[in-house]
Amino acid sequence: MNRTSGLAATGPRRATPWQDEVRATLTLSAPLVLINLAQHGLIASNAVLLGRLGAEPVAAGALATSLYLLLYIGGIGLTSAVAPLVAAAAGGGRSDAGAVRGIVRAGLWLGLLLAAGLMPLLWHTESLLAPLGQDPAVLREAGAYMRVLQWWMLPALAFMVLKGALAALQRPGPPLAVSLAALPLNIGLGAFLAFGPPELGLVGVALATVLTESLALAALVIVIGRDPALRRHRMFAGLWRFDSETLGRLVRLGAPMGVAGVAEAGLFEAATVAMGTFGTVPLAAHAVTLQIAATCFMVPNGIGQAATVRVGRTFGAGDRDGLRRAGAVALGLGFGVMVACALLQLGMPGTLIGLFLDAEAPGAAAVRPVAIGLLAFSALFAVSDGVQSVALGALRGLQDTRVPMLIALAGYWGLGVPLGASLAWGAGWGGQGIWAGFCAGLLAVSLLLVARWLRLSRAPRPFGAASG
Repeated sequence: MNRTSGLAATGPRRATPWQDEVRATLTLSAPLVLINLAQHGLIASNAVLLGRLGAEPVAAGALATSLYLLLYIGGIGLTSAVAPLVAAAAGGGRSDAGAVRGIVRAGLWLGLLLAAGLMPLLWHTESLLAPLGQDPAVLREAGAYMRVLQWWMLPALAFMVLKGALAALQRPGPPLAVSLAALPLNIGLGAFLAFGPPELGLVGVALATVLTESLALAALVIVIGRDPALRRHRMFAGLWRFDSETLGRLVRLGAPMGVAGVAEAGLFEAATVAMGTFGTVPLAAHAVTLQIAATCFMVPNGIGQAATVRVGRTFGAGDRDGLRRAGAVALGLGFGVMVACALLQLGMPGTLIGLFLDAEAPGAAAVRPVAIGLLAFSALFAVSDGVQSVALGALRGLQDTRVPMLIALAGYWGLGVPLGASLAWGAGWGGQGIWAGFCAGLLAVSLLLVARWLRLSRAPRPFGAASG
C-alpha cells in the first residue's frame, strides 16, 4: 500500500485531550479577556481624559478610583460565586432553567444589597481620606469625582453577575458585544462632558462612566431576552423573590473571594495613599504606572475566569483528568502572556506612559521620569500577578476559596505592606520601595496558590478537598 492510500485509510489525526483543552480555554478566555479590557478601558479611558486636565485631576482621580475599586472588587468577589456554581451545575448536567435562574437572581439581589451598603460610604470619600495626609485641593476634587462615580456601583455589579453566568454557560458573546460598544461611548461622552459645552471637568468624566454602564446593563438585558438559547433560562423571571438559601450559598462561597480581592486591592489602595504622602508628582506617576499594570493584568484575569469555568465544569462532571488539564493549560497560558507583558513594559516604557499622560499637560514633565522608574518594578511583578490570578481562578472552579483567602491576606499584608513600608521610609527608597513590596507580596502569593492547586488537583480525591 502506498503512502497516500495509508493516509486516506487512517483519516486525519485526532486532536489530543490536551490540544482540545488548549483550544477550549482559548475559545472561552479570548472573549473574556476582551470583556475585561473593555471594562477596564472605562477606567483607563477616564485616566487618559483626566491626564488631559493636568497632574492634580490625575492625582484626585487616582485617589477616588482606588477607593472605589477597593470596595467594588470586594463586591465582584462576592458576586463572582455565580460563575463556579453555574459551571458546576452545567458540568453535572443540572443546567436546567430553574437552577440557572435561581443562581442569577440571587446574584442580582446580592449586587443590589452590596451597592446599597457601599454607596453611602463612598459619598464621604473626602472625609475618609482627610486623615491620610493628602493635599487638600486633591482631596476636594477626589470627593467631587466620587460623589458621581459611586452611582456606577449598582449597574457594574449587575453586569458582572450576568457576565459570570453567561461565561459559565460558555456564551460570552453577548457581554463581549455590549462591552466593546460601551468603551467608545464612554470615551465620547467623557470628552464631551469634560471638555465640551458643559465643561464639567473631572465630574463630567465620572458622569459619562455612570451613564455608559447603565446603558450597557440595559443592552445586555435586552440581548439576553432576545437570544433564543438564553431566553429559555428566563433569568429575569421572579426577580422580586428573595431566595435566602441560594443567597447564602453565594455568600459562603463568595465571601472569601471578596476578602481576597479586597486584600489585593487594599494593597494597591494603601500604596496609592502612601504615594500621596510623597507629593502630587509621585502620586500621578504611580497612577499612570498602575493603569499600565492593570491593563496588562486584564489578560490573565480573563484566563483565570476561563479556568474557573473549565475547572468548574470538569469538577461538576467528576472528571479528574480533565480538571488537571484545565488548570495546567490555564496556568501555562497566563505565565506566557505575562512574560510578554513584562518584556513590553521594560522595552517601551516611554511609549506606554505616553498613552496615559499628555506630554503637554501641566506637570507632565516632572511625572514622566518617575513613572519610568516605577514601570520597571511593574514589569517585575507582572508575571507573579498573572500566575496568582489564574491559580485563584482554577481553585475557584474547585469551589476552594477559604485557604486562598488566607494565603492572599498573609502574602499581601503580612509581607508586601510591611516590606514596602520599611523600604520606602526605613531604607529611603520612597515610592520605589512601595512597588518593591508589591513584588515580594505577589511572588509569595503566586507560589503558594500554585502549590495549593497542585496539591488539590493531584490528590486521590480532589473533589472532597474543595471545602478546605
